[in-house]
Parts: sequence; C-alpha cells; structure tokens
Amino acid sequence: MSSRLIGVGVGPGDPELVTVKGVGALRAADVVVVPVMDTGERGRAEATVLHYVSAEKVVRVVFALNERSDRGRREAAWDAAGERVAALLRAHACVAFATIGDPNVYSTFTYLAQTVSELVPGTVVETVPGITAMQDLAARSGAVLTEGTEPLTLVPVTAGSAVLKEALAGPGTVVAYKFGRQAGEVVEALRESGRVEGAVWGASLGLEGETVRGASELDGSPLPYLSTLISPARRDSGRGGKL
Repeated sequence: MSSRLIGVGVGPGDPELVTVKGVGALRAADVVVVPVMDTGERGRAEATVLHYVSAEKVVRVVFALNERSDRGRREAAWDAAGERVAALLRAHACVAFATIGDPNVYSTFTYLAQTVSELVPGTVVETVPGITAMQDLAARSGAVLTEGTEPLTLVPVTAGSAVLKEALAGPGTVVAYKFGRQAGEVVEALRESGRVEGAVWGASLGLEGETVRGASELDGSPLPYLSTLISPARRDSGRGGKL
C-alpha cells in the first residue's frame, strides 16, 4: 500500500485553534514531523503539536525556514529535509507534517510534498486545513475581513512594498503577511494610500507576549518576522451597502 503524507494546519499558535480533524490526523499518524530552524529552538508548530501528541512521536526536521539570500543553501536544506521525510515514509504508513496556519497558504509543506513525491513515487498527499493568522487577528481585533462584494488580497511583504502598494490602491481589504522586517515600508505604504485608519497588526497571536494594536501606532521600527496586518476595505455606504 502507498504511504500517506498529510499536511496538517495547526493554526497561528493558540493550541485551541487546531481543528478537531487536525487533532485526529496528528494522533492517527505514525509519526508527526515538525519543521525547525538550524538554530534548534522549538517553533510554533512543534509547541502546538505537543499539546496533542507525545514527544516520542514527534520528529524534528531542519528546514531553512527564513533563508532567502542564499538559494543554494535553501535548496540543500529542502533536499535534506525531503530525504529525511522520505525515509520516514518508507518505514511508516502515515506521516503527518505540522505547519502553522494552513498547509496550502504560504506553507513549507508545499515544497516538501513536491520533493517527497519525487523521492517516493506513489505517496498519497493529503492536507487538513488550518486556521490562518489573518482569521485569528480579525477575531482578536474585531476587524471584518470582507463584506458583500469586496475582494480580499493577501500579500507577503517579502515580495516587496510595490506589491503591497498596488493592493492598497484597490477597493478591498488587504492582508499583509511576514512584514516585520519591512515595517517601515508598510507604514509608508499605508500613509501614502490613506489607509492607516482602521488598520490593525498583530504578532505572537494566542501566545505569551501577544500583540494586537492599531496600525497608527507603527513607527517603522522592526517587528517580529511573522507579524500580520489587516487594512479593511473603505466602508462608507452603510450596512449592506456593498451587497
């Protein structure tokens, strides 16, 4: 029988935000892989997983999670991680991979699944959706993501401030991910577009040291890498005005 590789979204950090299906998938798997950086510290995915499965079941695999400048190092890390998970799949019927947020939204799981499918042909790849940081921030801040016919644009600021500025010029809500290191550029883009008012940002959601604040408080100082921003659509047409 073919082995199964299941990408399980474990949410943005609060263990209570893992879905019932996600918990079931983690517990049913033979082993649960969690991504860690080469510095070795425990990441959000691992900390969340350990609320539901024993440490003996968890396998830590090193990924170059934040490597962008050295493509060769990043590719080598992906290859090594893929080989490690492939070996686990050859020995076990079901391997789960825990990823923060959702496995189909800017997740390392995408690249892992591609690599493993080449190394272990016939592997069945599945995903279990997870709650995203933008959903959690919206809930914690009271920001409404979409109404009526409004579009929703999700932008990784690692793609550059020009992409964010283009999105902010549009009519809908804009969510910016991974903007901590470019906080100054984000503040500038919000001010240029006149969209500081009503915008919120958050970091370490659901964790000790959680921060949820209005974007008007941003001064351009660097923030945690996994900071999230929501700039709601302009809404001046009253209740149901965009239906």
